[in-house]
This record gives sequence, structure tokens and C-alpha cells, in this order.
Amino acid sequence: MSERIAVVTGANRGLGAEIARQLEQGGVQVVRTSREPRSGFETLDVVRSEQAAALAARLGAFDILVNNAGVSLDGFDADVARKTLDVNVCGALRVTDAMLPSMRAGGRVVMISSGMGTVGAVRGPLRDRILDPGLTRQRLLSLAESFVTAVANGTNGREGWPSNAYSVSKILLNGLVRVLAKELQGDPRRILVNAENPGWVRTRMGGRSAPSSVEDGARTAVWLALLPDGGPTGGFFKDECAIEW
Repeated sequence: MSERIAVVTGANRGLGAEIARQLEQGGVQVVRTSREPRSGFETLDVVRSEQAAALAARLGAFDILVNNAGVSLDGFDADVARKTLDVNVCGALRVTDAMLPSMRAGGRVVMISSGMGTVGAVRGPLRDRILDPGLTRQRLLSLAESFVTAVANGTNGREGWPSNAYSVSKILLNGLVRVLAKELQGDPRRILVNAENPGWVRTRMGGRSAPSSVEDGARTAVWLALLPDGGPTGGFFKDECAIEW
């Protein structure tokens, strides 16, 4: 088999850069992407679908996609909620949809999630809607829009949403993992889709007081990217072990 090729979004620093480094150590050719143009990187702003499509066309066949690019914005209002979900959820979906047609057999998709993405942060019937085995991408996107609307109306707490857009984005990103895994069940390429909780990592986003190193935070993402055929799909993992949604 030819050398495996991986695409890592948001690989210019922090966790993304370390995931790329560890993949290369494992013998994988890595295509690093960054929102801003820079030497040695492919330019990819995940909110721009045309950039994802152009990257897919330039790259051709590849094997691994790590959706690491994300934001955590200050404040909490409808604009912050919309921008956060557009990057952290819809951005991952845009890139995955653009890249999947070029993914070779045995491909792997890894979503970088968070411990703040567990459904324990939501309350009432909303939790059941998120965990519904029949969840589809249309219902997932509807949930995203309903969160933004609830924040705008000041009703997010009454509806069961937390007052944290980053947390909601990772909850819905985990839902996207389950949706994509189900959509790909009949695909003969046997593509696996999983999410990683890297823990609280010492990056620019995580801060200097975080207890985990980027090396530790990247390890499970790399493990998921290199899963053998027949490995798990549609799961949430930390320290190479399955965890609850």
C-alpha cells in the first residue's frame, strides 16, 4: 500500500501541530492546514466551503482526516453562539463532506471534541433529542439553530441548554460523529469516524495552568487515526478508552 496521507485542520499550533507531528512519526504524510496563508501549509478556513472543495481537488486520494480546527470565543450572546457553531460543528461537517469522496478504503475521520462536550451539560427532553439513535444531520443542524435562537431570546436555560457556546458546539460535534458513522455504515470503504476528548491541554486555548501536555492530548487522536480495520466507529474516546457521551 502507498504511504498514508493525513489532513489535519488547524495544524499551525497547539494540539493540531502535535497531532501532525505524531502522525509523521508514525510514518504518515501530513498535509497541515491553517486559516491564514503560511509557508508549508494549505490555506483552509473551515467556514468557507469553497476552500475545502479546492483543497480536496488539489489533494486527491488520501486516508485520514483530523478535524481539529476550532474556536472558543469570549462572551455569550447569539452572535458568539452562531460563530462558534459555524466553526466547531458546521466547519467540521463542511470539510468532511468535501473530503470524503476522495478518502481511500480504510479511511479514518477523527473529530477533536472536549470533556465539555458531554450531554451532562444539557437537561430534560433536550438530552434525549441529542442522544436519539435516529438523529440525522438535518435534526442536528436544527438543534444548532434552535440553540442560537434560544440564546437570542434568552430562553436557553429554560430549554435545557448550558450558557456556554463552546460546550454546546462540542456536544453537537459528538452528535455529528454518531450521524456520520451511521451514514457511512453501508460504504464499502469501511471508513471509521470517532471523537477524541483530549482533556484540558496546555495550549493557547487551554492556558498554561492546564494539567495535560499537548503530547498527551494528541495521543488518542493519533491512535484513532491509525485504528486497524474492524476498529470502533461512532464513539467518544479519552486515553484510548471509550467514554460516555
